[in-house]
Amino acid sequence: MSLRPAESPATEANARTRRAKLHPDVLKLGLVSFLTDLSSEMIFSVFAVFFTTVAGASTALLGLIEGMADFSASSLNYLAGWLSDRSGRRKWFATAGYAFSTLAKLILLVSSSIVGLSIFRVVERLGKGFRGPPRDAWLSSIAAKESRGYAFGVHKALDKSGAVLGPLVAYALLKSLGESASTYSLLFLVAFVPAVVAVVVLTRIPDQRGQPHARESVRQNWQQLSRPFKRFLLPAGVFALAYFSLGFVLLKAHDVGFGMTDIVLLYALFNVVCVVAAPLVGRLGDRVGRSRIVVLGYALYAALNLWLLIRQALFVNLARAEVSKPLDGLKLNGIGTLQ
Repeated sequence: MSLRPAESPATEANARTRRAKLHPDVLKLGLVSFLTDLSSEMIFSVFAVFFTTVAGASTALLGLIEGMADFSASSLNYLAGWLSDRSGRRKWFATAGYAFSTLAKLILLVSSSIVGLSIFRVVERLGKGFRGPPRDAWLSSIAAKESRGYAFGVHKALDKSGAVLGPLVAYALLKSLGESASTYSLLFLVAFVPAVVAVVVLTRIPDQRGQPHARESVRQNWQQLSRPFKRFLLPAGVFALAYFSLGFVLLKAHDVGFGMTDIVLLYALFNVVCVVAAPLVGRLGDRVGRSRIVVLGYALYAALNLWLLIRQALFVNLARAEVSKPLDGLKLNGIGTLQ
């Protein structure tokens, strides 16, 4: 029989408070992500429409570039994580990734052609792919296990707060200066500033080096992964195949009549939801189990896409039924506008 005295409610409450307390570097890394997203989302909130309507690219080319951008980001995820584990360095690789994305934004200051915009989009995502795994490993090393979901949720909320403010800054510029080539050039220049500040802030955060694993091969690293994590990779891969760029949603909004400033506000609203939900969902995952939250997220995403497909099918069937009737030109024009 244990002789350990039972903990009082006050003691348990204090223990929970200590567990919930965030490491200061979580907030500092969150600030870096905030500034980076402030910069990136100023650009991304207008990129799809700018690429197709101002630069004159086709929607098909936008899809190709977005796919290449996602591929470029994913292609470096494993390499960056492996190199970080191999050397035990987190800060160096994360800083290199953030700096690479920042330098890519210089392309927008000298070129707004289809080629220049395409190169920027792909190269900027290379930096994102390189910084993500070392930064997440860094976060994991400084976050208490009992509140790790909450720590990642707070970091994500700060990240998405920048994604809210970025479109709002873009909205202010477009609203006050109008939608002109000079306004977009100024927007790209303003977006470059917080990206530089983010790299400077990151260099001031002390590194949390991990244990180097210099002799481990790719196969050894794979064998060290837990079986539940390996099982998770399959649905994660299927989800990645089904995921589509939000740029297409913004482009669709433009096609149905939203102006550029309205689209920017729509994108800001999307990110507001992420800001509010991220810490709450992270805390909920700490309590009920993170796998359940992941499954719920996938289910909600699948349901949303199913609703979009059904809604689109209803519109298509309605259009076909109306076109088959002997309607006058005015009504046909109205149906075309609805589509």
